[in-house]
Amino acid sequence: MVFKRLLGMGGIPLEIDTLVQAGPALPGGILSGEVVLRAPDRRIEVKSIYLRLVTDAPVAHKGDGDGDSGDTFDYPSVSGYFTLEKGEEKRLRIRHRLKWETPLSEVKGQKLGVHLGLHTEVEAEGVKAQTDDDLVHITALPLHEAVLDAFAAEGYALRTSRVHSGNIPRTEYHVYRTQGFLLVDERGSGQGRPKELELHFHTNAVGCEIFLRKARIGERYWKQKPPARRYVAAHHEVGRVDFGEAVRRWIGEVGLLGDSHAADDDED
Repeated sequence: MVFKRLLGMGGIPLEIDTLVQAGPALPGGILSGEVVLRAPDRRIEVKSIYLRLVTDAPVAHKGDGDGDSGDTFDYPSVSGYFTLEKGEEKRLRIRHRLKWETPLSEVKGQKLGVHLGLHTEVEAEGVKAQTDDDLVHITALPLHEAVLDAFAAEGYALRTSRVHSGNIPRTEYHVYRTQGFLLVDERGSGQGRPKELELHFHTNAVGCEIFLRKARIGERYWKQKPPARRYVAAHHEVGRVDFGEAVRRWIGEVGLLGDSHAADDDED
């Protein structure tokens, strides 16, 4: 463990380390870990500990994340008020149910360039500071993988992803974020096939609303992107439905759309 020493008023020390599960978590699944605190020199009253899940997390060594960084999208809970006696070490369990719309940082081990982090903030005896910046890994659900595999079979490779603040219009959302996946046609076959596609999964407990458009992944605002087609798929369809056939149809339909945004996205 790598403890970070915080100094409160009068130089009162408190040591803290946040440990996040080693493997990736799934949207809708459990993120686990623990916060470990030590009072090396004297008795300390810990008033509160706050955890924040953030996008745009700093890629930093553990304990190097002083200051408010990252864009918060979820708040795991840990513990309230307690006292640490001199020399005592206390471990607080983290067990947080992730929202279904939690952004992905990887797909089948492929890093997407999306940095998600868990920030720990503590208030104790005059100490009030952000402590650890711990990267959190969130991987794709089987439904995400099945759809992306179908695009790959059609020659569209997953290149990268971007997460922006905001929501998809006319959707029920619990995380104020949109995540676009850039798919690039490596076959270059033309014939009405867009060279680049932008894919969005709006995931819930039943499945996904899938939004597909010609790519403009660097554009932050939904209404300034090209028009999108909307499709739906359920988690239980994985292994039962031929997504390849569906994806071929989706690509053809998006290829017929213009590049300027329409007032309403089309629905399948």
